[in-house]
Amino acid sequence: MKFPKKIKTYCPRCNMHTVHTVAVYKHGKRRAMAEGQRRYVRKQEGYGSQRKPEQKRFAKVTKKVVLKITCTKCGYSRYVLLGRLKKIELIDVVR
Repeated sequence: MKFPKKIKTYCPRCNMHTVHTVAVYKHGKRRAMAEGQRRYVRKQEGYGSQRKPEQKRFAKVTKKVVLKITCTKCGYSRYVLLGRLKKIELIDVVR
């Protein structure tokens, strides 16, 4: 799917429609010192089986795409769920 790099949409902070820049959201690196990760590592140690069952095959072939839109006027950013897509391409739209 082709999607414009800049869109005009509502900004809750400005309380009006402004131009927003669009980027595809990428999750950050997992923290090794997070409580859930420490609990997982502690449970994995020693003898015994895997903590959770390993997934043999995937039911879904696509990931849900999330867009991060940032207001060019005030810098307020928010996330918009676009849905399941095989591929997304951000393009420059000349008007």
